[in-house]
Formats: sequence, C-alpha cells, structure tokens
Amino acid sequence: MRAYELMVIYDGDTDDAAVNASLAAIGRQVEAGGGRVATTDLWGKRRFAYEINHKWEGIYVVLEIVTEARDLHDIERSLRLADEVVRHKVIRLPDREAARRGLLGEATPAEAG
Repeated sequence: MRAYELMVIYDGDTDDAAVNASLAAIGRQVEAGGGRVATTDLWGKRRFAYEINHKWEGIYVVLEIVTEARDLHDIERSLRLADEVVRHKVIRLPDREAARRGLLGEATPAEAG
C-alpha cells in the first residue's frame, strides 16, 4: 500500500451537494480497490491565478488516500469525465512523509539497487 495525495478542483458554480456526492463516489472507488481515504480537507472556494474554462473560482479539495497504484486509474478516469471537475492531480507521498502524517505507520527505507 502506498500513500497518495489527490487534489480536486471543482467548478466554482457547483453546489455543496454535488461536491459531497462526488467525494463520496471517490471514497467508494478507493474502498472497492481495498484502500481507504485517510483524510478529506475541503479548502473551499478559491480564486484561480488565471481564467480556466471562462471561470475565475473553484472549490478545492485535498484527499489523502492509502491504496495500490493500480486502483487510481479508475478514479482518474472518472475525474477526467466529470463535468464539474476543472482539474485534478494525484501525487505519491514519499514513505517518510506518509509515516510522518500517520498514513502508513513506521517508514521502512527502500533497498537501493
């Protein structure tokens, strides 16, 4: 299992119910793959640095996910197809940072070579 950070930016005109429904669907997809959503941090509505799709604001959400990499493909596909999602980005957290956040327990350094 690996720790990932998923940032999703929803269209600023999206209502709270649609955002919550989308986040619940992401949670179900993660759990179906045997993973878990550790935290969900709703940043709220923020102004973009530049115009995206003729919009100037979006709703930012950051999720910490613990799952296998193969399970992320379906999540990314559904986010690409969702009309209310403006942008999304998944990054793998280094093991040391994931352990510091309490997502994986103790970090075990990888063998070089």
